[in-house]
Amino acid sequence: MTLLTIGILGVAIMIALIVIGMPIGFALAVVGIGGNLALLGFGPTSAQVGLVAWESGSNFLLISAPLFIFMGQLVFHTRIAADLYDCVYKWAGRMPGGIAVTATATSAGFGAITGSSIAAVATVGSMVMPEMRRLNYDPKLAAGSVASGGTLAILIPPSFVMIVYGVWTETSIGHLFIAGILPGIILAAGFVALIITRCVIDPKLGPKGPHFSWRDRFISLWKLLPPLFVFMVVIGGIYGGVFTATEASAIGAIGVVIVAAGMRRLSWDALKKSLSEAGYTCAMIFIIIVGGALVSRFLVLTGLSQAIVESIGGLGLGPTGFLLALIVLYLILGCMLDTLGILILTLPFVMPVISSLEINTVWFGVFITVMIELALVTPPVGLNVYVLNNVSPDVKISDIFAGCLPFTLVMLGFVLLLIAFPEIALWLPAQMGN
Repeated sequence: MTLLTIGILGVAIMIALIVIGMPIGFALAVVGIGGNLALLGFGPTSAQVGLVAWESGSNFLLISAPLFIFMGQLVFHTRIAADLYDCVYKWAGRMPGGIAVTATATSAGFGAITGSSIAAVATVGSMVMPEMRRLNYDPKLAAGSVASGGTLAILIPPSFVMIVYGVWTETSIGHLFIAGILPGIILAAGFVALIITRCVIDPKLGPKGPHFSWRDRFISLWKLLPPLFVFMVVIGGIYGGVFTATEASAIGAIGVVIVAAGMRRLSWDALKKSLSEAGYTCAMIFIIIVGGALVSRFLVLTGLSQAIVESIGGLGLGPTGFLLALIVLYLILGCMLDTLGILILTLPFVMPVISSLEINTVWFGVFITVMIELALVTPPVGLNVYVLNNVSPDVKISDIFAGCLPFTLVMLGFVLLLIAFPEIALWLPAQMGN
């Protein structure tokens, strides 16, 4: 059996383990350790496992993951998201499809603090779905706006997907965060434009919400000032080069604790839940990164990574052709795998090609994040869809998927726009520190 055949067999086993339900990190570790054992033997493999675990655990960039996750969980458990919803509802509720617009804008704002798509869908869905049901919103539009709006949470910083990508590819997490701002705003605006256009054409899809006085609207803004200040300090500090993304995560976590305490919403229960969620998620990310690093080394030993680079180079696709092929690949994988599964499974193969084609890794981080967003609402796996169905079980899963379809078309259109105009993602990072 040739080395290349061993590499292909290892990848096939890894995909099979993930498809049958084994946690991604463990599937990667099984193939990575097993493959290295077969090629190197016990001694070198055990030394390599220890070295990879040490290098991953001592990575300074990885410190930001638990701190950003803790910050987001604390916002979730201290009901700051409810203040955001209340404010957006009072300002946008009277638009055509105003509650659906509120869901999208709230998801974007909530994502800017938490970076968690699941938390965004669960939190926003629990607040807006009863109101849209009361106002007789079209179930597909209502569900689609919430599930698709939740995807914005992993694009607008801080994003744990970008943290994993940055650690894996050794790309600046600060640059990735800043690169996600403008695409996140444009994509959110695209969602809002879609909702308003559909509701102007057919007002029955999304009736207008109740009227609020200007006094009520301005009062609602005051509640948002403290968390907005924390977000501006974190992102503004990274953008201005005042501190790194890792330092920003610590400042943000402390800032949210102070804000929650000042609003008299901080409790031991909220702290314990936030810390445990942060610890659990960080442990999961650590296992995935270690397992992925072992798989990557195994693929290098078999020569599979280099063979893929040479094969794609022989096709003469060029950067644009390769990216269009990746769109098709990620759409297919989105039907079978979750977000981290897609990310970690493809990076060992894709990054050598990205390097050979001289595609900017910061830009590619935004590209792959948007493609992963699509996987969150793509049948049959679409995690956001099942989270929303759990929050609002009266809406059929088939209706949620159908409601997400127009939003997925907007996302696909945005990906093509991103390929045509890479400055959308690269302009802000280029200005950092200037």
